[in-house]
Amino acid sequence: MVNSDYSDIINKSRPDSLRHRKMSNYERAAQFSPFAALTGYEDAVSEVARLTDSKIELEEDDINRLNEQFILMRTALDKRTKGLSDEDCSVTVKYFVKDELKEGGHYEEYSGIVRTIDDYDRILIMQDGKTIRVEDILSVKII
Repeated sequence: MVNSDYSDIINKSRPDSLRHRKMSNYERAAQFSPFAALTGYEDAVSEVARLTDSKIELEEDDINRLNEQFILMRTALDKRTKGLSDEDCSVTVKYFVKDELKEGGHYEEYSGIVRTIDDYDRILIMQDGKTIRVEDILSVKII
């Protein structure tokens, strides 16, 4: 009959091999560490699973509303540069940020003070140096 509690060998020392030296605990642990056969596979799967939004195409009414907001901002900036007003042009802008790795992106909201509107490059330049492309703006709220 077989001894199921291993009492016959439990107190014996490890047999010595003439061909192999005794492995350290570190070497023994390395044999049981996880192995990733496909390097980068996990990252690729998570990248595919990551969702992005498509850019919303503005309708005519939305474009007109944005144009009105830009006119109000430009008027406030002109008054400030001419010394007629000392109020800052504070806004909250919702804009599209293109994803660097795949098609689409996401929308962000940013609140700050407008320094200028660059008509040539079509960008909104904020007081802290942040720039937002006019084409990417979904909405502007003057605070």
